[in-house]
Amino acid sequence: MGACREPVVTARPAHSCALPPTVDVVDQARLAERLGYRRVWLFDSPALHGDVWVALARVAAGTERIGLATGVAVPSLRHPMVTASAIGSIHELAPGRLIVAFGTGYTARYAVGRKPIAWADLARQYRQVRALLDGEVVEVDGRPCQMMHLPGHGPARPIDVPLWVAASGPKGFATARALAAPGVVMTAIPADGDRGWAQCALLRFGTVLRPGEDHTTTRVIEAAGPGYASIVHAVWQNAGDAVDAMPGGKEWRAAVETARPEGQRHLVAHQGHLSRLTERDRSIVAAAGPAILEPGWTGDAGVIAARFDEAGTAGVTEVVYTPAGPDIAGELTAFAAAADS
Repeated sequence: MGACREPVVTARPAHSCALPPTVDVVDQARLAERLGYRRVWLFDSPALHGDVWVALARVAAGTERIGLATGVAVPSLRHPMVTASAIGSIHELAPGRLIVAFGTGYTARYAVGRKPIAWADLARQYRQVRALLDGEVVEVDGRPCQMMHLPGHGPARPIDVPLWVAASGPKGFATARALAAPGVVMTAIPADGDRGWAQCALLRFGTVLRPGEDHTTTRVIEAAGPGYASIVHAVWQNAGDAVDAMPGGKEWRAAVETARPEGQRHLVAHQGHLSRLTERDRSIVAAAGPAILEPGWTGDAGVIAARFDEAGTAGVTEVVYTPAGPDIAGELTAFAAAADS
């Protein structure tokens, strides 16, 4: 008889949430804390939402124990000292609760007319911020910098806040490994060669379907639609008129081109990213029909629970849910129940 193998036991990922820095973010974070979410991650898209560091300070002061995170911070938008000082300020308000994930910038940079930065540039900025937090003298733009805060004017160095990397593609994962990042953020379940991280957060959008709901249900359209629309935005940004091949894409592109002249269309194309539908986006979501249910995690509670198990098997330690639509409280409540089922 063959040897009996022990079953592979995989830890189920924790559930966290990602929110835009809006006026309601503190109330939403408090609800997430009550519902057992591990962390609240906040977007860093200054052209689309409020300031990520101001919002983190508000959440830190308005909650008791929930973890805080940037989902994800774009260091190229600020001088490294500005970023390091902001991190220090949040750490003072909520010691031990903050992690900071850095990314090359996609929507945040495209929304101000810039492409994402190169991975080499991200690595340099990551190292600069890390060294500043550790109290070192760092060369930035050819000049030495150091956190010089006297006692009472900032936290003592070193400031022990973990810095993660939002990694994608071979260069992204290679950069995260070269930086010895303690955690990574992904937008898809990692393939075999991209696993093995001590901490791995998976960003997911979508909605938990209630009995009788489908792609024609108004609530589902408002909650799942922004995730689908974000894919439309990406196709347009990266491939222009390739968006015409998507249902309703030609009309959507025409609406963007009508709204702004060439050179300014990035100022409208990304509005509502992963949070709310514009009228342009609502039209393309309607044209997509049941396809809006395919990206992200949309399904009943059993489907969501099965996705958690799949993610855990792939080494994901934390699923970061991005609720959308007008009823964020309802979305957070339903997802937490599914995650715990």
